[in-house]
Amino acid sequence: MPKSKRDKKISLTKTDKKGLALKQKIVEDVRNCVEKYKSVYLFTFANMRNEKMKEVREEWKPSRFFFGKNKVIAIGLGKSKEDEVEDDLHKLSHCMKGQCGLLFTDSTKDEVTEWFDNYAVEDFARSGFKATNTIVLKEGPLKQFSHSIEPYLRQLGMPTKLDRGVVTLIKDFEVCKDGSILTPEQAKILELLEYRLATFKLILKARWSKGEGFEKLSSAEDEEMETDDE
Repeated sequence: MPKSKRDKKISLTKTDKKGLALKQKIVEDVRNCVEKYKSVYLFTFANMRNEKMKEVREEWKPSRFFFGKNKVIAIGLGKSKEDEVEDDLHKLSHCMKGQCGLLFTDSTKDEVTEWFDNYAVEDFARSGFKATNTIVLKEGPLKQFSHSIEPYLRQLGMPTKLDRGVVTLIKDFEVCKDGSILTPEQAKILELLEYRLATFKLILKARWSKGEGFEKLSSAEDEEMETDDE
């Protein structure tokens, strides 16, 4: 019987004993997934939201999402033709750059691509996000706020006062400008105003499938994606 490509020694250098055990487990988990599932998809993401990602994981069961250090996961897949665990799988590891993840699944290509193309969740932008709109509030009452929050709005930098118990802007106020990087104060103001500027989205980059091999799905590394800090 020919020797399985999966039966290879794992070389993980410059790692302490505890860290080595963890990395070896990750490599083994990746290889187990390659053996178990028909396909693996590489994706990048914009504006990651952990709570939303938990929902995605549940929706895609029994498929499995995998996140971790690219270099360690790449060892599990194989970084070259000589150490890959399946033919052409090293090509997928070469695409693992920046923030990305893997989806191991038995779903068809059409099912996967359609879901990824349609999935997007709007959410509040965080500090460090590049604003996609200019938002200006006009002078006058802000009736959506209770009087008790007025001191906090001033603390955030808004020119407000109480006018007969109503929170009121004493002059026009620019919350953010298109293309500017949001400060913590600006992000909080936008949340209080219920402006959702960020979109959590997963972008397919490449796939590998048993019997079909490697396929590039997009040039996601060349796309401009606005992300905010997790």
